[in-house]
Amino acid sequence: MKKLTGKTAVITGGGSGIGRAISSLFAKEGAAVHILELSAEAAVQVVDEINGFGGTVAVHACDVSEQAAVSAVVQTIKRIDILVNNAGIAHVGSVENTTAEDFDRIMQVNVKGAYNLLHAVVPLMRKGGGGAIVNMASIAALVGLTDRFAYSASKGAIYAMTLSVARDYLHHGIRCNSISPARVHTPFVDGFIAKNYPGREAEVFDTLSKSQPIGRMARPEEIASLALYLCSDDASFITGNDYPIDGGFLKLNS
Repeated sequence: MKKLTGKTAVITGGGSGIGRAISSLFAKEGAAVHILELSAEAAVQVVDEINGFGGTVAVHACDVSEQAAVSAVVQTIKRIDILVNNAGIAHVGSVENTTAEDFDRIMQVNVKGAYNLLHAVVPLMRKGGGGAIVNMASIAALVGLTDRFAYSASKGAIYAMTLSVARDYLHHGIRCNSISPARVHTPFVDGFIAKNYPGREAEVFDTLSKSQPIGRMARPEEIASLALYLCSDDASFITGNDYPIDGGFLKLNS
């Protein structure tokens, strides 16, 4: 039996990286997947992949930071059993060199984007008798990382929002948990290294990989497997928790 048969899942940022892996796995497990991306073109590859194995997928072009746009999309879906708040952007900088514009941009996408989806989806879940929510946090919410001031603040907010939703809807059948990855090898990482360390790509990739005690970055599929567990009935007793998936980063770094 597939774990998500008959379920409808909304996944923000589901067209690439971790979101793509989650979208594909959830569709393989029987969910009708709705991907929210800034542009439909961003999800072309995962849509082709899901269609290729006979899964069910729809893409909605939507800026998650715009509440009216999010509400309009959610109302067209009508019934939602699973929400994965995955959309997010990164920023490098300390408090001194993070501009007000940088800070606002991070908060608009990472924090307000998650809020907008929660605000629109939770009422549908409550009326439908429950649901499962996974918010993508980060180890940056739990430990000090160099030059990640705004990003860390945004992921700390995600962690706190997760606990709040879990508490408020405990008796409405809505479970809410978060996942805190360490570095994950995605196209974003490759692009970031190429842009900031031209000519040193292999060296920098190796250094970043070894910052996890396990000696490598996570694969998007590994994050997706944890998200699947938390959104499935296998995790029916789990809510209000954060799950680091970090190759030993938090506990084993000396």
